[in-house]
Amino acid sequence: MKVSLFITCLADQLFPEVGESVVRLLHRFGCEVDFPEMQTCCGQPAFNSGYQDEAKEVARNMIRAFEHSDYVVSPSGSCVGMIHHYYPGLFRNEPAWREKAEALARKTYEFSQFLVNVLKLEKFEATFPHKVTYHPSCHAMRLLGVKEEPLRLLGQVQKLEYVELCKKEDCCGFGGTFAVKMADMSEAMVSEKARHVAESGAEVLVGTDMGCLMNIEGRLRKEGKKIRVMHLAQLLEEAVGSDGS
Repeated sequence: MKVSLFITCLADQLFPEVGESVVRLLHRFGCEVDFPEMQTCCGQPAFNSGYQDEAKEVARNMIRAFEHSDYVVSPSGSCVGMIHHYYPGLFRNEPAWREKAEALARKTYEFSQFLVNVLKLEKFEATFPHKVTYHPSCHAMRLLGVKEEPLRLLGQVQKLEYVELCKKEDCCGFGGTFAVKMADMSEAMVSEKARHVAESGAEVLVGTDMGCLMNIEGRLRKEGKKIRVMHLAQLLEEAVGSDGS
């Protein structure tokens, strides 16, 4: 199975190790992975700030970049949500481009969504002897409907003790431009989220979007909490590497 990696801005610039974990896991599970170099930002910051014409030009570039890909996989439900829910609307008056946008959306998946729903990954050998809690990001959960997929993957990991996060579906307060425009409200939201993470007793916080994880980790560090923060791909790679095989 041929897969193209859509790395996203945050992973590319700040968390390249997440992309590396995604690629190594996809290889391990039998995929051939390529990296279209034309890819850039998905256009979400421009779109959310009201610059729809500029977002449309970025979307055109992304459509061209992945036009010949069989599948597109990304470690971000937020960026995949942008492609799924907003690209077709950007081209509502351009039928040919709308069709291309819809074609890209149909073959683009968030990482856990791809492993569970496309690869049908039911069972794999992995061990992670730690207490873990999970934060579901808003866009993956609400735009893509990704709810059980990360938990099903975590459930396959031996010795992992999963603890439910209090008010887990509450936003962490990041939201990209929201954190800039509504800084006080954003700070209050992430403070509450960090408190719930700490109160869970977890050693590790895992998630599927680096925007959320970056925001929550920053608050945890500011408060002196030593809880480890990991993208799901990083946890799974470490767990698979510790299975003794």
